[in-house]
Amino acid sequence: MMPASPGVKLTYDDFVLFPDDGKRHELIDGEHYVSPSPDTKHQRIVRNLCVLIGTFLNARPIGEVFVAPFDVVLTDFDVVEPDVLYLSNQRKAAVLTPKHVHGAPELMVETGSEGTRKRDETLKHRLYERCGVDEYWLVDPGLDTIKIFRRVADRYRRTAELTLEAGDTLATPLLPGLEMSLADIFNEP
Repeated sequence: MMPASPGVKLTYDDFVLFPDDGKRHELIDGEHYVSPSPDTKHQRIVRNLCVLIGTFLNARPIGEVFVAPFDVVLTDFDVVEPDVLYLSNQRKAAVLTPKHVHGAPELMVETGSEGTRKRDETLKHRLYERCGVDEYWLVDPGLDTIKIFRRVADRYRRTAELTLEAGDTLATPLLPGLEMSLADIFNEP
């Protein structure tokens, strides 16, 4: 696919034509972003989060967890593939389609890298806030930290910055009763 001309915003119709090349393709405000496949530590963190949340949800079926690659169509000009996302059963009924999520999940998790850090901390932060994502976790594998942003009214407020070094535990009101130690999240065999 040819890049868009300057000033032209790409849409979801353009997005579905992107190549299936193992890279992460996303649209933010109609602009195409491409990221290489993630490294081993990133993959382990995402796996650990999915196993921890998935095990919790198996015992308490209040929603469903998904992992990238999985399209989240927030608007016609904003299509992202968060590393992890959570939908309650109620939200799932409203936004989950057979192909993708069409609307805002309750939780989006991005695991940063050198190539995506700025985009995750600025563009995606503003996008998720604007589109109504209730909670956004920004995982930093280099520092072994997780920043938690929760919606207060229509804005995000950073409610916690958790660290492996401090032995912190992550909990969220979206998943009442779930507590995940950062040692388990950042665990490497």
